[in-house]
Amino acid sequence: MIGLGTLLNITTIVVGATIGVLVGKRLPERTSRVVTDALGLVTLVLGGLNLVSLTDAQFVGVVGAGGTFLVVIGALLIGSIIGSLAGIESQLERFGGWLQNTLARKGRSSFPDSTVGSGDALPLEGLIDAPLAVTGRQRFINGFVDASLVFAIGPLAILGAFQDGTGQGIDQLALKSTLDGFASIAFAASLGWGVAFSAIPVGIWQGLLTVLALSVGSVMSGAAIAALTATGGVLLLGVGLRLLNLRAVAVADMLPALIIAPLLTVGVQVLFG
Repeated sequence: MIGLGTLLNITTIVVGATIGVLVGKRLPERTSRVVTDALGLVTLVLGGLNLVSLTDAQFVGVVGAGGTFLVVIGALLIGSIIGSLAGIESQLERFGGWLQNTLARKGRSSFPDSTVGSGDALPLEGLIDAPLAVTGRQRFINGFVDASLVFAIGPLAILGAFQDGTGQGIDQLALKSTLDGFASIAFAASLGWGVAFSAIPVGIWQGLLTVLALSVGSVMSGAAIAALTATGGVLLLGVGLRLLNLRAVAVADMLPALIIAPLLTVGVQVLFG
C-alpha cells in the first residue's frame, strides 16, 4: 500500500508524544529542561554526522572536492531567501498558534463558567494563571515547530518517502517511524502536546514526496542524496541551537535548501558531466 510508511510515521509520533506527555507531567521543571538540553546536544551530533556527506565519493566526483561545500552554501543562501520571502517560519508558528487556540477554546467550552459574564472582571485565580497560560501557549508552539523540523529534516524522510512512492517498500520509513516514536516521547516530556501535532506537517511533507515519487518513478542519484544529507545536517545544527536556547535560528525558512541542493548537484552534473 503506497503511503503506508507515512501513516505509520504519523502514528508513532502521536503515540510517542502521548506517552511523553503522561511521563512529563510527573517530571520536575529542571528535569524537563535537562531532557531538552540532551535532545539539543544529540541533534547537534546528528547534524555533524550528516555533514560527513560533504566528502561522499559520488558527490565529490560530480562537483569536485571544493564544490561540495559551495553547493551546500549556495543551496542555503538561495533556500533561505526563498523561505524568508515566503515566510515559512512565521506560517508554521502561526499554524501552531492556531492549533493551540483551537484546542484551548474547545477545552473552555467543555467547562463553561456561568458565573462570569462577558463584562465581568476576571477572578483572582484567572489573573494569577494568565502568565502561565501564555507560557503554555509558547511551549506548545515551540514543541510543534521544533519537533516538526527534527522529524521532517533528514535523508530518511525524503528517501523513505521516495522508496515508498516507487513501490520499493517502507523499510526506511519504518526505521524512521521507530526513531521518531522514541524521540517524540523525549520531546513531549518537556515540550508537551505540540509535539503530537507535528505529525501534521510531517504527514503532509512525506505524503507530497511519496506522490512525487509515484509520478516521477525514479529515485535521486547518490550525489544528490549526499547533497541533501549535508544540507540537512546544517539545518539540524540550527535546530540544535534552538533546543539549547542559544539562538532562535529560523530553520523553517531554510527548508527550501533541501530541494535546491539536489537540483544544484544535478545541474552541475548535466552541465559538466
